[in-house]
Amino acid sequence: MTASNSTDAAVDKKQQTRVAGALLRYRVLAWTTGIWLLVLTAEVIAKYGFDVDRFGWVGIVHGWVYFVYLLVTVDLAVKVRWPGPSTVVTLLAGTIPFLSFWMEHRRTAQVKRDFGV
Repeated sequence: MTASNSTDAAVDKKQQTRVAGALLRYRVLAWTTGIWLLVLTAEVIAKYGFDVDRFGWVGIVHGWVYFVYLLVTVDLAVKVRWPGPSTVVTLLAGTIPFLSFWMEHRRTAQVKRDFGV
């Protein structure tokens, strides 16, 4: 084993650690965003379908959670070098009910396969 190989292994281990942390943050925020989006969907149905308007704060919470989701998704995308279209589709997944759960599953499998985390 040469010094170059041990340096490459150390860099790879360091990159795996960074990717693993970013992936964990992404997974948590994808699920949190998805749950709050479902709550927001229920709130909209209650408001416009049943004239119940007591939960106006749900949209604000989802908006802030989605904002943090955007940040951690971009962080992961930069670390794993996703192409632009893949990043945009992943970012938009937090705006369609249930899509964030499905996209989180796909992206997690992809990152685990590609980076061995």
